[in-house]
Amino acid sequence: MTQVKSGDTVQIHYKGTLSDGEVFDSSEGREPLEFTVGSGQIIPGLDAAVPGMEVGEKKIVEVPVDQAYGPVDPGNRQDVPRADIPDEIPLDLGTQLQLQSPQGQVMPVTVVEVTEEKVTLDANHPLAGRDLTFDIELVAIA
Repeated sequence: MTQVKSGDTVQIHYKGTLSDGEVFDSSEGREPLEFTVGSGQIIPGLDAAVPGMEVGEKKIVEVPVDQAYGPVDPGNRQDVPRADIPDEIPLDLGTQLQLQSPQGQVMPVTVVEVTEEKVTLDANHPLAGRDLTFDIELVAIA
Protein backbone atom coordinates (compact mmCIF):
# COMPACT_ATOMS: atom_id res chain seq x y z
CA MET A 1 0.00 0.00 0.00
CA THR A 2 0.98 3.59 -0.53
CA GLN A 3 2.26 5.47 2.49
CA VAL A 4 1.86 9.20 3.04
CA LYS A 5 4.94 11.32 2.42
CA SER A 6 5.65 15.04 2.77
CA GLY A 7 4.02 16.99 -0.05
CA ASP A 8 1.05 14.61 -0.42
CA THR A 9 -2.44 16.02 -0.18
CA VAL A 10 -4.40 13.88 2.27
CA GLN A 11 -7.83 13.65 3.84
CA ILE A 12 -8.31 12.65 7.47
CA HIS A 13 -11.22 12.25 9.82
CA TYR A 14 -10.35 13.36 13.33
CA LYS A 15 -11.59 13.96 16.84
CA GLY A 16 -9.63 16.38 19.00
CA THR A 17 -9.83 16.14 22.79
CA LEU A 18 -8.34 17.93 25.78
CA SER A 19 -6.60 16.15 28.67
CA ASP A 20 -9.92 15.94 30.56
CA GLY A 21 -11.54 14.15 27.61
CA GLU A 22 -13.58 17.16 26.41
CA VAL A 23 -13.99 17.12 22.62
CA PHE A 24 -12.98 20.52 21.20
CA ASP A 25 -13.35 19.67 17.49
CA SER A 26 -14.32 16.78 15.25
CA SER A 27 -14.92 16.06 11.58
CA GLU A 28 -17.81 13.73 12.48
CA GLY A 29 -20.76 14.45 10.21
CA ARG A 30 -18.60 16.64 7.97
CA GLU A 31 -16.24 16.20 5.05
CA PRO A 32 -12.78 14.99 6.06
CA LEU A 33 -10.06 17.58 6.65
CA GLU A 34 -7.88 17.99 3.56
CA PHE A 35 -4.35 19.40 3.73
CA THR A 36 -0.92 19.08 2.18
CA VAL A 37 1.49 17.25 4.48
CA GLY A 38 4.43 19.38 5.57
CA SER A 39 2.95 22.65 4.26
CA GLY A 40 2.16 24.22 7.64
CA GLN A 41 -1.60 24.19 7.01
CA ILE A 42 -2.28 22.39 10.31
CA ILE A 43 -0.57 22.33 13.71
CA PRO A 44 2.96 20.83 13.59
CA GLY A 45 2.33 17.92 15.96
CA LEU A 46 -0.57 16.59 13.92
CA ASP A 47 1.18 17.24 10.59
CA ALA A 48 4.23 15.23 11.76
CA ALA A 49 2.05 12.22 12.68
CA VAL A 50 0.66 11.59 9.19
CA PRO A 51 3.73 10.60 7.10
CA GLY A 52 4.03 6.82 6.88
CA MET A 53 0.29 6.24 7.37
CA GLU A 54 -1.72 4.17 4.86
CA VAL A 55 -5.34 4.71 3.77
CA GLY A 56 -7.68 3.23 6.38
CA GLU A 57 -5.07 3.40 9.14
CA LYS A 58 -6.10 4.92 12.48
CA LYS A 59 -3.95 6.27 15.27
CA ILE A 60 -4.08 8.35 18.42
CA VAL A 61 -1.70 11.32 18.40
CA GLU A 62 -0.63 13.16 21.56
CA VAL A 63 0.31 16.75 20.69
CA PRO A 64 2.15 18.77 23.36
CA VAL A 65 1.59 22.52 23.73
CA ASP A 66 4.72 23.47 21.79
CA GLN A 67 3.59 21.37 18.79
CA ALA A 68 -0.01 22.66 18.96
CA TYR A 69 -0.95 26.32 19.49
CA GLY A 70 1.98 27.19 21.77
CA PRO A 71 1.98 28.50 25.32
CA VAL A 72 -0.26 31.32 26.47
CA ASP A 73 1.53 34.59 25.74
CA PRO A 74 0.74 37.31 28.32
CA GLY A 75 1.77 39.84 25.66
CA ASN A 76 -1.32 38.85 23.67
CA ARG A 77 -3.60 40.31 26.37
CA GLN A 78 -4.53 43.95 26.23
CA ASP A 79 -6.44 46.20 28.61
CA VAL A 80 -8.74 48.69 26.88
CA PRO A 81 -10.43 51.56 28.74
CA ARG A 82 -14.13 50.67 29.13
CA ALA A 83 -15.07 54.16 28.00
CA ASP A 84 -13.37 53.54 24.61
CA ILE A 85 -15.70 50.66 23.72
CA PRO A 86 -19.09 51.55 22.20
CA ASP A 87 -22.11 50.56 24.30
CA GLU A 88 -23.54 48.31 21.57
CA ILE A 89 -20.50 45.98 21.72
CA PRO A 90 -21.35 42.92 23.89
CA LEU A 91 -18.81 42.42 26.68
CA ASP A 92 -19.90 39.15 28.26
CA LEU A 93 -16.97 36.97 29.35
CA GLY A 94 -15.98 34.63 26.52
CA THR A 95 -17.43 36.86 23.80
CA GLN A 96 -15.40 36.68 20.59
CA LEU A 97 -14.69 40.05 18.96
CA GLN A 98 -12.55 41.20 16.06
CA LEU A 99 -10.12 44.07 16.28
CA GLN A 100 -8.55 45.79 13.32
CA SER A 101 -4.94 46.93 13.50
CA PRO A 102 -3.88 50.32 12.08
CA GLN A 103 -2.51 48.32 9.10
CA GLY A 104 -5.98 46.82 8.48
CA GLN A 105 -5.19 43.34 9.80
CA VAL A 106 -8.17 41.67 11.52
CA MET A 107 -7.39 39.89 14.80
CA PRO A 108 -9.86 37.72 16.76
CA VAL A 109 -9.91 38.40 20.50
CA THR A 110 -11.86 37.07 23.48
CA VAL A 111 -13.27 39.14 26.34
CA VAL A 112 -11.62 37.67 29.47
CA GLU A 113 -12.22 40.37 32.12
CA VAL A 114 -14.57 43.33 32.48
CA THR A 115 -14.49 46.00 35.20
CA GLU A 116 -16.02 49.47 35.32
CA GLU A 117 -12.67 50.92 34.23
CA LYS A 118 -11.30 48.41 31.71
CA VAL A 119 -11.93 45.45 29.45
CA THR A 120 -9.21 42.81 29.04
CA LEU A 121 -9.03 41.27 25.57
CA ASP A 122 -7.04 38.09 24.84
CA ALA A 123 -5.66 37.43 21.35
CA ASN A 124 -4.16 34.01 22.25
CA HIS A 125 -5.64 31.07 20.36
CA PRO A 126 -8.37 29.49 22.54
CA LEU A 127 -6.32 26.26 22.68
CA ALA A 128 -3.00 27.96 23.52
CA GLY A 129 -1.37 26.41 26.57
CA ARG A 130 -3.19 23.09 26.12
CA ASP A 131 -1.90 19.62 25.30
CA LEU A 132 -4.15 18.04 22.66
CA THR A 133 -5.04 14.49 21.66
CA PHE A 134 -6.26 13.57 18.19
CA ASP A 135 -7.89 10.32 17.15
CA ILE A 136 -7.27 10.29 13.39
CA GLU A 137 -8.08 8.08 10.41
CA LEU A 138 -6.43 8.50 7.03
CA VAL A 139 -9.25 8.53 4.48
CA ALA A 140 -7.42 9.32 1.24
CA ILE A 141 -4.14 10.30 -0.38
CA ALA A 142 -4.85 12.58 -3.32
